[in-house]
Amino acid sequence: MVSRRTFVAAGIAALPGMVGLPRWLFAEDEATPLLPFEGNAASRELAFTHSHTGERLAVEYFTAGSYQPEAMVEVNQFLRDFRTEEVHPIDPGVLDILHALRIMTGGSRPFQVISGYRSPATNAMLRRLSGGVAGNSLHMEGKAIDIRLPGVSLRRVRDAALKLKRGGVGYYPASRFVHVDTGRVRRW
Repeated sequence: MVSRRTFVAAGIAALPGMVGLPRWLFAEDEATPLLPFEGNAASRELAFTHSHTGERLAVEYFTAGSYQPEAMVEVNQFLRDFRTEEVHPIDPGVLDILHALRIMTGGSRPFQVISGYRSPATNAMLRRLSGGVAGNSLHMEGKAIDIRLPGVSLRRVRDAALKLKRGGVGYYPASRFVHVDTGRVRRW
């Protein structure tokens, strides 16, 4: 006889394949979802404030199963290199990480952006000023973002990002931000 617990666990383990959910929502060694599924999974929204420019953006960037080109243009403009005004395409995977972090942490306030895209010139300047800036930073490819989530501790944001296993996670408590990117899985 199969126990109720075994039956439920088997059902959860089969869920990603049955409904087309991305495997990254599930732990590698568990049959337990990492994210609660709330509302319409076909829609993803984010809100931001920029710590340097004071700009705000609230955007539904994913609707009806696809990324919205107009919304992505707004995101690219918002996450531009504010020092040079250069705009670069942002990897939608970065937004998906933020969306997942908001759900996992229960954060309800807009993300505070410290740094999105960085031009090579800006990255080189920051590298000269600080030893903590990578020469080949994924910020220069639109694949990284430095954020805070007001109302949620940095440690909790970092821990949630690590659980996702979607890319790099940098923890900077002295500077009060967490770095996430869509590169290889690593931490510092």
